[in-house]
Amino acid sequence: MATATHAPHANHTHQHGAGCGHVAVPHDDHVDYVHDGHLHRAHESHVDECEPTGHAVHESHTHQHGAGCGHVAVPHGDHVDYIHDGHRHAQHDGHWDDH
Repeated sequence: MATATHAPHANHTHQHGAGCGHVAVPHDDHVDYVHDGHLHRAHESHVDECEPTGHAVHESHTHQHGAGCGHVAVPHGDHVDYIHDGHRHAQHDGHWDDH
């Protein structure tokens, strides 16, 4: 799976957590929160942008995500990711990537 970079989100005063009003997304050993079209991760005393680096194809993924597919849709930049098996799937060049 692609790894995330450590990119602090400057001037972020909102405290993400249960009931904060943002969609919670399980991601490896932590939870991300969807905020302004990207993902935030509470980290130590600040918030990081939690974005993958690299390209990790989800092999043998035959399910087609889309409206009404049964998975949580997460707006992410210029596309929509779908929460599936504890991580995000994003459509990319005819296949699905793990985020």
